Amino acid sequence: VEFAGFYGKSAEEIKRLLDENGLVACGSHTPLDDLLGEKFEKTVAFNKTIGNRYLIVPWLPPDRRKDKAAWLETAKLFNEISEKLRPHQMFTGYHNHTEEFRQSEGGTDWDIFFGNTNRRVVMQLDTGNARVAGVDVTPFVSKYPGRARTVHLKEHSATNEKALLGEGDVPWKTLLPLLRDVGRTEWFIV
Repeated sequence: VEFAGFYGKSAEEIKRLLDENGLVACGSHTPLDDLLGEKFEKTVAFNKTIGNRYLIVPWLPPDRRKDKAAWLETAKLFNEISEKLRPHQMFTGYHNHTEEFRQSEGGTDWDIFFGNTNRRVVMQLDTGNARVAGVDVTPFVSKYPGRARTVHLKEHSATNEKALLGEGDVPWKTLLPLLRDVGRTEWFIV
């Protein structure tokens, strides 16, 4: 289960629910603010209790992604967070939408960010969001090997908005082996 909020439940309640249902935590969409300052230790403790190692930031405020300088500053911050998480055997990362693939000074924002973060910063690709942006993610998996530890497998079709996995435009036969072998994907999130 990848979480996107805990709905007021304690870490102990979440862990109990996971155990009772034979589930494990494969990640959590964690607001950037929860990884900063005084909130950092509380966030780490909560995720340790539920057995989660992947603290993925699902969205950045506009000032952190407005231009190349902002992306470079954000990359520096993620590097710092990733090093603080290292002793806990945890990782942080970033989840794409469509706008991260816009061309700007120095390439795409995605390249600016991941070209300036260390190998411990997870590149959580969302295949459907990327296709909506007109992007095939396979080159990014090759360009940043070992960084696609968790991936959202989402179909997209230019002609069928209700396409199921395998019925759209995502090149699954190429992408899935690449994610396993080059991306070192641990969790495929459907």
